[in-house]
Amino acid sequence: MSSKAEQALRDAMERLLSGKPNRTDGALTKNNLWREAGVSRATMNRATSALAEWDSRVDESPTTALDRQRREELSEVRGKLRNSRQECRKLQDQVDAAATVIAALLAENAAFRDQLAKRSAVVIPLDRAHAIRE
Repeated sequence: MSSKAEQALRDAMERLLSGKPNRTDGALTKNNLWREAGVSRATMNRATSALAEWDSRVDESPTTALDRQRREELSEVRGKLRNSRQECRKLQDQVDAAATVIAALLAENAAFRDQLAKRSAVVIPLDRAHAIRE
């Protein structure tokens, strides 16, 4: 392991941890570390002391804590969104069922009104005496 490669890794580590990367998106990952340093993955893996320092500093980094908190919040929000979508589907199913029942009742009501309008017979009340004889 050359000291030049190890120094490149340490410089890249400082840039990434300070939030000022030159070659990557700035995420605190080992992929970004070797890319930022301009060395191969194998070279990075041979620099065990630099990797140990990376691991300890990333764990202590406030950026990592903030990222972890954001991931947890995002996971929570996604769960709430999933629950809201399920509730929305359930309510939409209820609305669809109610609309079907309402449409059936309206059709039945219209049929009864037509039947009532077409009646030609007139109901004449019978007196009680006449009703008893028959």
